[in-house]
Amino acid sequence: MRTAGGQAVQVIVIMGVSAAGKTTVGRALAHELGWAFHDADDYHSAHNIAKMRAGEPLNDDDRRPWLAALRRLIGDIIDRGDHGILACSALKQSYRDALTPGGIQGSRVRFVFLDVPEPVLEERIARRRGSFAPPELLPSQLATLEKPHDAVCVDGARPVSEIVKSIRAELSI
Repeated sequence: MRTAGGQAVQVIVIMGVSAAGKTTVGRALAHELGWAFHDADDYHSAHNIAKMRAGEPLNDDDRRPWLAALRRLIGDIIDRGDHGILACSALKQSYRDALTPGGIQGSRVRFVFLDVPEPVLEERIARRRGSFAPPELLPSQLATLEKPHDAVCVDGARPVSEIVKSIRAELSI
């Protein structure tokens, strides 16, 4: 895909609150495109994971090193001339800004927001197994979320195949 500036999109960040479907959609999209998939949860420190498991929301200080690691990942993908999909909550605009090396959002990095109604999120969380983010964290995530104005917004309650198709159409990939 080419943007108005002529740069090809190299990294797509699938964002949203816990249980929005970031990992599921990200993996499906990566598979269809033949791109590498990365899950931001894999980059959390042991401290952050322990805090979330205890039902404590992360604060900006907790997130700072995590966001720096993800920014390096995105920068490395771009520097290699590669492509990738990153599943990452990216709840605040300041977090999204922190993820875009050199301010390249809108050119080589694009955000896709999975917008999911709260009752659907609650239902998904109740069925989820193996996540270190307990259901008690959802209210803090919803309170922290700053819905993006510069992202592709997708109805995350739809079937995964439809979401992937919608993302591909919106980004012309």
